[in-house]
Amino acid sequence: MLANYHTHTYRCNHAEGEDRAYVEAAIRNGMKVLGFSDHCPWVYPDDYVSYTRMYLAEVEGYFTSLTKLRDEYQKDITIYIGFESEYIPELLPEQDKLLADYPVDYHILGQHFLTREPSFYTGIVVEEEAVLKQYVDSVIEGMETGRYVYLAHPDLMGFSGSREIYDKHYIRLCEYLKAHDYPVEINMLGVVGHRHYTDEHFLKLAGEIGCKAIIGCDAHQPHSLDLRSGQSECYQMAVRNGLKVIDYLPGLGTKE
Repeated sequence: MLANYHTHTYRCNHAEGEDRAYVEAAIRNGMKVLGFSDHCPWVYPDDYVSYTRMYLAEVEGYFTSLTKLRDEYQKDITIYIGFESEYIPELLPEQDKLLADYPVDYHILGQHFLTREPSFYTGIVVEEEAVLKQYVDSVIEGMETGRYVYLAHPDLMGFSGSREIYDKHYIRLCEYLKAHDYPVEINMLGVVGHRHYTDEHFLKLAGEIGCKAIIGCDAHQPHSLDLRSGQSECYQMAVRNGLKVIDYLPGLGTKE
């Protein structure tokens, strides 16, 4: 595995480990590119505080720390500094203002919520078709903005209803990703944690449509970047389902 663009830090309140430890684990694994994409803060119009993402006051330290590490390890690995964020249209203008003076390399879309927090978490199995449809609609709308380089854990929302309904909505998502040359993420955190995502049937649909794939460690601990068995399992899932795995995202490869 030469690159990972899905890396968190302790600032999101549900990951652990120092920033340097993530970089050194990636180097041990032989990676040439490490992209940090911690959960991006929102600027809420009220006093709500989210405890599943970076606080506003931590943005400065995030860039300061990672910029220093990028310079220190530039001969060993290319480091990019980005964010994972939901697509919540009404909050985007203030988020853009917050980040305007920072050198953000990229965003990935992780649609954990369909509306601003506190609200329904999408990373569960639902039985209502309308909810699955809303999830897929919102993801496509978000990707249409051109704001995100790829979609994290695309099948984050599971479905307990008929396979026909599951296929109907996830096929149209895969068709959209294929048409716009976005890779399907095989989410290693979900795979090794035996979560309902990444689902092998979803990958089968993506393979039949002709999507490409990219492995995202979704690292919440440094050792996740050096977990060879998990990476191998993800590659084998791709092979079984006819998915070509890409190493680098366009424009975010090595700087050698």
